[in-house]
Amino acid sequence: MQKRFMAIWFRHLLTDGLALRRPQLKELPFVLVMPVKNRIVITASSRLAEQQGAFTGMAAADARAAVPELVAIDDTPGKAAKLLRLLGLWCLRYTPIVAIDLPNGLILDISGCAHLWTDERGYLKEIVLKLRNAGFDARAAIADTPGAAWAVSRFAKISPIVAIGKQSQAIASLPPAALRLEPEILERLQKLGFRTIGPLLSMPAPTLRRRFGTTLLTRLDQALGKINEVLTPIVPPVPYVERLPCLEPVRTKVAIEIAIENLLSALCLRLQAEGKGLRKAILKCIRIDGRTVQASITTNRGSHSVSHLFKLFELQVAKIEPALGIELFVLEAAKVEDMETVQEQIWALDRGLADTALAELLDRVAGKVGAEAIQRYLPAEHYWPERSVKIAVSLTEEPQTAWPEQMRPIRLLNNPEAIEVMALVPDNPPKTFIYKGKRHSIIKADGPERIGREWWRDGGEHRDYFVVEDSEGQRYWVFRSGHYDGGDARWYLHGYFA
Repeated sequence: MQKRFMAIWFRHLLTDGLALRRPQLKELPFVLVMPVKNRIVITASSRLAEQQGAFTGMAAADARAAVPELVAIDDTPGKAAKLLRLLGLWCLRYTPIVAIDLPNGLILDISGCAHLWTDERGYLKEIVLKLRNAGFDARAAIADTPGAAWAVSRFAKISPIVAIGKQSQAIASLPPAALRLEPEILERLQKLGFRTIGPLLSMPAPTLRRRFGTTLLTRLDQALGKINEVLTPIVPPVPYVERLPCLEPVRTKVAIEIAIENLLSALCLRLQAEGKGLRKAILKCIRIDGRTVQASITTNRGSHSVSHLFKLFELQVAKIEPALGIELFVLEAAKVEDMETVQEQIWALDRGLADTALAELLDRVAGKVGAEAIQRYLPAEHYWPERSVKIAVSLTEEPQTAWPEQMRPIRLLNNPEAIEVMALVPDNPPKTFIYKGKRHSIIKADGPERIGREWWRDGGEHRDYFVVEDSEGQRYWVFRSGHYDGGDARWYLHGYFA
């Protein structure tokens, strides 16, 4: 079989990837910068920034002088390799062999694959258009060798598809930089007047070796196909999937539960051996009528406990409709995470949020009432009480600040509600207040506690809070916004203590 290769060049790999994560950057000229020898240097530039004069390798100060509205973002080493791996994994749908070509490309061995898209032109168009529609500025070329495809994708202005055996003609008019040579060799070639690769193809090998070393000859032979270039293909992650075919169609609840338990036993054994825990699992039941029914579970913390995960699936079994029967069960771990095995003492009763039993209990409750009904709250560093609480994203998230030491109500209203108040001035608590048409007579009060507004967020008056108790024994949290002196003071109810 004739070997054929495709080289894909992502001209703005890092900035395109960042713009996908932060869409607000798409309309702005922005660059990635990194300190290099006491200077801040541009390591990647967006297409809009390049059009306005900010290029990779420039000092950030010079670029900002040319583009005053330039946005500079700190670069993180290793991002290119991670992004190329993700793109390479996506390309595995088109060929089984994909190699990363740092810093901004991929090499695909497409031998025997292009005919599935009619021809090589349709194959190349399919891949490039999908990458561009996804937001990446991509160019590609196809040739007999990775070197020739690499050169044509980056430097040629003719057809991106090099005919079989025509790689020498395709690269002859290209500059020496198309051979992937080191800067020192390129500088030497430029001083000697080599503007294209053509003259190098006709020179004797000993002369080139004596002048430029073996690297130039190796790159020429790789591009021409005289030396095979070894690619290191991406190895896709092995999916955590277990399958259980049935000898006879399964229809009963008991049989479905037995199948789930067997699948979980096999999956959890593998997860435990690799130090992983399951966060989300999907059970797919393929029926004999060709339809697939699904059930899924999620956990607050990674788990490879068969009993715990089985209890979660038990809550979902009623949703599985076997119809004429299920002939294949597939259990897929859609999300896993690393787990650290901790030895627990049986006499350690106060483990708090680290208690595995607590996480398992929350998983079971979430399976019955829904995960959105369970919330954990952490303190947030804000003055305004309604802003000083945030929802935790996980069971293990640590607070960044401490809870306030002052007394706070059990129930806090999201938006304070206006009340009518009779009070002595200027700093006395209210004697009575009317809320939703009901009059409350105050018999006890504590305060005021003054809370200032966050001036860097918005303007307005401060608040003076009081804890008050009415004649019925109910306690409330009320506040006065502003001073009576200004004539614009207003009273609000903000929370209930009981």
